[in-house]
Amino acid sequence: MKKAETEEGGERIQKVLARGGVGSRREIERWIDEGRLTLNGNPVQLGDRLKAGDRLVLNDRIINWEKFAIQPTRVLLYHKPTGEVVTRRDPEGRPVVFANLPKLQTARWIAVGRLDINTSGLLLLTNNGELANRLMHPSTQVEREYAVRILGDVSDATLELLKKGVELEDGKAKFDQIHYFGGEGANKWYHVIVSEGRNRLVRRLWESQNVTVSRLMRVRYGPVVLPERLKAKAHYEVNGKELELLFEFAGMTPEKVQEDKPASKPRQTSKSARPESKPKSEPVPQRMRKREPRK
Repeated sequence: MKKAETEEGGERIQKVLARGGVGSRREIERWIDEGRLTLNGNPVQLGDRLKAGDRLVLNDRIINWEKFAIQPTRVLLYHKPTGEVVTRRDPEGRPVVFANLPKLQTARWIAVGRLDINTSGLLLLTNNGELANRLMHPSTQVEREYAVRILGDVSDATLELLKKGVELEDGKAKFDQIHYFGGEGANKWYHVIVSEGRNRLVRRLWESQNVTVSRLMRVRYGPVVLPERLKAKAHYEVNGKELELLFEFAGMTPEKVQEDKPASKPRQTSKSARPESKPKSEPVPQRMRKREPRK
């Protein structure tokens, strides 16, 4: 904690809650304006700070804010298999992503975006709520790249239409880029890039043109690329310069990091897990790329 913040009685409420993944700073400031937060029984005011023992309530629910104490940022790259859901508990009893992650003592893992049960590939997770919100916020237009296997041929006119934009039930959407990656028989592979995280967006865009998606895998989120050797259900922890690059990409001041140590080895969470096959034409990715100017 910074000295100035300690002398004034602690950190600002919106900063603490954003770090804990409760919401973005702007969202929390709006909740304060709406009177949804109370501190020790009184409505929270912008500029209020938290100190040990304070009782913070959001919408009549007590927030255990002290578990959001400042701690080093951790980021995991997880290779999600199909069949898992991105939730902490599933009422239908389906396998959940969070059961495969290392335990945190004073915080929780926050998923940066979601992948539906039938989509595999790269899932970013962090204990830093502000970093997660920055990477997910629509205003940042972070690129998401997917490897897609479809059935049948697609005309050039259809591909151009998907890049120009089509109307979906929740508004107009498009692929920023579409690249053909080959295939055999009826199966064709493409890589597509979108810059928003609407639910099932990639599938719905193809389906709007009566194209059947038989497999969908996310291979990149912003500068972070799914490591080729990371097996399904395994995770890799980002550290050192890679973590600095991610902070810079999100427009945040990088935390002070130690001298680079050997990269952590991917950890397999299940001995029986098998890597899902990838399109053979997919290039070997690096874990992190520098941001390229948008064309």
